[in-house]
Amino acid sequence: MARHLITSAIPYINGIKHLGNLVGSQLPADLYARYLRGRGHEVMFICATDEHGTPAELAAAKAGKPVAEYCAEMHDVQAAIAGGFRLSFDHFGRSSSPQNRALTQHFAKVLADQGLIREVTEKQMYSVTDGRFLPDRYIEGTCPNCGFDSARGDQCDNCTKQLDPVDLINPRSVISGSTDLEMRETKHLFLRQSAMKDKLAAWIDSKTDWPVLSTSIAKKWLFDGEGLQDRGITRDLSWGVPAQFDGAPWQGMEGKVFYVWFDAPIEYIAGTQEWAEKTGGDWARWWRLDQGAGDVTYTQFMGKDNVPFHTLSFPSTILGSAEPWKLVDYIKSFNYLNYDGGQFSTSRGRGVFMDQALGILPSDYWRWWLLSHAPESADAEFTWENFQASVNKDLADVLGNLVSRVTKFCNSKFGTELPAAVVMTERETALMAQFREGLAAYEKAMDEIHVRRAAEELRGLWVLGNEYLQAAAPWSVVKTDEAAARGIIAFALHLIRLYAVLSRPFIPDAAQAIMASLDCEDWAWPEDLDAALTVLPAGHAFTVPENLFRKITDEEREDWAKRFAGRRE
Repeated sequence: MARHLITSAIPYINGIKHLGNLVGSQLPADLYARYLRGRGHEVMFICATDEHGTPAELAAAKAGKPVAEYCAEMHDVQAAIAGGFRLSFDHFGRSSSPQNRALTQHFAKVLADQGLIREVTEKQMYSVTDGRFLPDRYIEGTCPNCGFDSARGDQCDNCTKQLDPVDLINPRSVISGSTDLEMRETKHLFLRQSAMKDKLAAWIDSKTDWPVLSTSIAKKWLFDGEGLQDRGITRDLSWGVPAQFDGAPWQGMEGKVFYVWFDAPIEYIAGTQEWAEKTGGDWARWWRLDQGAGDVTYTQFMGKDNVPFHTLSFPSTILGSAEPWKLVDYIKSFNYLNYDGGQFSTSRGRGVFMDQALGILPSDYWRWWLLSHAPESADAEFTWENFQASVNKDLADVLGNLVSRVTKFCNSKFGTELPAAVVMTERETALMAQFREGLAAYEKAMDEIHVRRAAEELRGLWVLGNEYLQAAAPWSVVKTDEAAARGIIAFALHLIRLYAVLSRPFIPDAAQAIMASLDCEDWAWPEDLDAALTVLPAGHAFTVPENLFRKITDEEREDWAKRFAGRRE
């Protein structure tokens, strides 16, 4: 049994996330966590809401609520929706927790002790109309790199280029829309990332198994132009982790908080501390190399826009502290999922959002489509036509139909008990040889976190069962050889149990429904396929399950396409 630490990029608190957010981090992380647990490994799966920074303040102001109240409410909303999608977090924390405040301030202090934080007096955008300094995300304008007209002051969502507000063309205040902006002096703390450049480059070069997407983005930031730049880690905001605190090695930072991208990744550690306080567990054995974390494999999941902060900024914090913290071993990054000819966008309300999706269909339908179309090698696109076709063909016609045909046939001919023990004839032996090969390919894809390939291999295993049933034709055999027909159905029922076990990471509710219908609680991974064919003895009672998956009609598809064509208000 190995130990695996898994974190998903933590979603901003500002509203309900869309399907593109889900498939870019949380859902594939859940797939991997469920798979590893299924193989018997010890897993710590941590996520949280990202509650600081401009998005939280702006969303709270729009909702007409104090920011702390808004964040508390939205955390509960996001946690409930995550539960609806069956995301199996060990803990879903909050970056506004006392643990994260203390840990963020701790890292800031030790980084300063290592000479990696400097005070900088700089000029910053000040809105005369609003009467305040504007943090990066309070400023929008045209990106000088790609011409996108709604780039933010810290980063362009279109081309992912890191920006400063002064880089923007025709900048404006997000608060008031005013262009009456001027530069005024203010003091901030900067993380000296440039001093970590060589160490970071060597560390990234050592990760030869990382996706090209992860390493290419990191190296672009490291070496393009003037190379890796120091990064401001404080902002003029009232909501966040205070930058002035007892024991701080600086003065004059009152009224400033740490930049959300400094404290947010630290919440991975703090979230595990929150879990420990809640459960009595030991967080340090997951994060401290001097307290048992040396045998942990740490995997992060995120969209490509988050890669720079997880390959450079957060590692600068961890490495720069000179303390024995666990560094990430593997970064699984994803491209974007686009929506029906355009982009998903939380800020612009475009696309299907997580709560809306659950209001239409159960989570397994969405989990299967999103994971089987995960944007790994390139951007992918959600279309209603593709969604309908995939659900109807893969889930309803292949898996659901097999379960229905086998259980209903058995019920009609032999009753609701396993009609015999499995008897291995030449046909079953040949099928199991194919199954072993397919299972090995499925496990390899999952071990290597190739999500789409894993879905293809799993579907291939479902197809084998259908092909077996069609070739064995128990409905014909029963007319001349009832004992043989009983054996065929017994074998098919064992295949169905195997499908429940193997499919659980992708479609947990359907897997649970299958196992409930078989009155079985043996979720053991089939390390020994021969033994797996003896789990259900002759005479074992089962029930015919409800239809696992219903087909999506053309009328429904057309209705949904129209309903979600515009903005979400």
